[in-house]
Amino acid sequence: MELIQEILVFITFFIAVGYMFTKFVYKPKFLFAHGKNTKSCGVECGSCH
Repeated sequence: MELIQEILVFITFFIAVGYMFTKFVYKPKFLFAHGKNTKSCGVECGSCH
């Protein structure tokens, strides 16, 4: 039982570290492709409508 608990703690730790790494250090384009669109309306560029 103790071994299973340690394995689950390590898995949770590595998931958290991986999330923090992709959030702050490395941002791959395939994960955040829908995030920012520079050609959308609402930017008040004058070319919309």
